[in-house]
Amino acid sequence: MNNVAIQPRFVAKDAAAQLLAMSIKTFERCVQKGEIPKPRQLSAGRVGWLVSELDEWAQSRPVSEILPPANTGAKKPRSHQACAA
Repeated sequence: MNNVAIQPRFVAKDAAAQLLAMSIKTFERCVQKGEIPKPRQLSAGRVGWLVSELDEWAQSRPVSEILPPANTGAKKPRSHQACAA
């Protein structure tokens, strides 16, 4: 028996955000602004993003000249001393 790997055509919001290396909040903002493809209606109460459209969007992004800092995504501790007079 042959096992065939099936690639999904659609993904849910959390998977779409993860596919693009974004937080869900950032992904939602980009979708609302029209910067990322909108979801497709899959059934009466279900939407999903076409993986091919997300791939196209990702490929269209400009190449960065800078690398992200080592602590990208990490919350920074608040310094209470900075506000002290």
